[in-house]
Amino acid sequence: MCTSVQPIQWTSDLRNQNFDGIVLVTQSHESLPSELESLKAPLQDYSAVDSGLGEQVVVIKVPGLPGNRLVFASTGPVNRDYDDIRRFSDAAVNGIQRALKAGMQRPLLVCPPHADYKNNTLVAALGALHALYMPLEVRESNVKKNDHKVCVLGLWAAEEARGTKLVELANALESGRLAYRDIGGSDPERMAAPRVADYVQELFKDSPVNVEVVSDLRTLEKEYPCLAAVNRCANSVPRHQARVIKLQYCGEGPIEKTLMLVGKGITYDTGGADIKAGGVMAGMHRDKCGAAAVAGFFQIVAQLKPQHLKVVGVMAMVRNSVGADCYVADELVVSRAGRRVRVGNTDAEGRMVMVDLLCEMKEKAVNEVSPQLFTIATLTGHAIRAMGPNYSIIMDNGPAHRSGNAAQWQKAGEVLGDLFEVSTIRREDYEFHKGQSEYEDILQCNNLPSSATPRGHQTPAAFLIMASGLDKHGVDSEAPLPYSHVDIAGSSGPFPGVPTGAPIITMATNYILSDL
Repeated sequence: MCTSVQPIQWTSDLRNQNFDGIVLVTQSHESLPSELESLKAPLQDYSAVDSGLGEQVVVIKVPGLPGNRLVFASTGPVNRDYDDIRRFSDAAVNGIQRALKAGMQRPLLVCPPHADYKNNTLVAALGALHALYMPLEVRESNVKKNDHKVCVLGLWAAEEARGTKLVELANALESGRLAYRDIGGSDPERMAAPRVADYVQELFKDSPVNVEVVSDLRTLEKEYPCLAAVNRCANSVPRHQARVIKLQYCGEGPIEKTLMLVGKGITYDTGGADIKAGGVMAGMHRDKCGAAAVAGFFQIVAQLKPQHLKVVGVMAMVRNSVGADCYVADELVVSRAGRRVRVGNTDAEGRMVMVDLLCEMKEKAVNEVSPQLFTIATLTGHAIRAMGPNYSIIMDNGPAHRSGNAAQWQKAGEVLGDLFEVSTIRREDYEFHKGQSEYEDILQCNNLPSSATPRGHQTPAAFLIMASGLDKHGVDSEAPLPYSHVDIAGSSGPFPGVPTGAPIITMATNYILSDL
């Protein structure tokens, strides 16, 4: 297994012959700074014969530049009401993809600073690295001669201090996204639960992150009964058996903040007995991106080693299989918090595998310093219907709302283009999950898809609060605990395609890189 990040090298020399081409990402060649004046004339000459220079990626022969060639990828306008910093990452993706087609193996990415977007160069670098990701299965197949699409990615900066910092941050952030993509994007067998555990243990073996793997069936049934119900069918196939992967990092110095993360890691979601019919099962290996986000964030933490921060995480790695031993609608399962849960739809397995782990986090949180609890999951199709693709959704319980947590995440997401929409948990969401008979305390779900259910992405958050016992730690309690649910069904990335890494860039920005 190779988890090395694409090699990155900083330079301030546009004519550095260690590279074989320049990829220029900017709004317009007319506004280039003085350090890049030499790139202006060839672009002006080209625009004299092609007025579409700013509308498509072009390759220009420029003697004297590395490889005698320049790829120009314009961001287009960046000052309209609806523009944001993603213009730079989008252009970088397009520019690097064109550079690859041109045969570049040592491209130099040049993205000059922009007055309105002080982190645009870092965002462009992250866009380029996204385009250069090579899937784990390809890296392991030995078909390619190396583990990277190019030999090195160059980053231009006018000053050494800035260039060094850019490389450091790009390496750290991309290392987390690499782990996320490997886990979240790999197929149901390569990243079946036991193999995810192996990957994570190897990833953190020489790092400040401690790893514990729970695999014993009796322990799972006792400690996490709702998760064990989902695992029941898959457990008969050894290579598909569930794993609960626990991670912990404790930074140097007095702890000032404790993050407690629960990630949904459904390695494949058939829907269970309520099977996903009609061709909608394809892509369900990506239902583990919430757990992948937990691993990816820990990898960033391991690289940057923030002080005064404690992070506790858990990855709920389970396959939702269908067969004679699968859990079914109408079953009553008693959660770790002692709540009787009536199963309404086996395709609502994500909340089931997370709820007992959230309960365990709740139990630990009362003894932690300034705890903040999170569930992260590709949970509902309704999230995509409500907000469209490309956007994560965050919603707070009462204590988290009072501290303005969701708004902070949304603001942090704007910094590097990992964007959030804020949603709200309302009284109707709690009422939706109240038991409908004396048999059950809580109804897990109705029998419709979330996309056909009003408030289909908000109600699961209420379920998680109720079934975990977090409702006893609201604003009206003696021990309020801030909790937020993050739905990344839309933002985790298209299928087919490469996972994005959402929301770990926002998490890093909010809790580690607050000076950006």
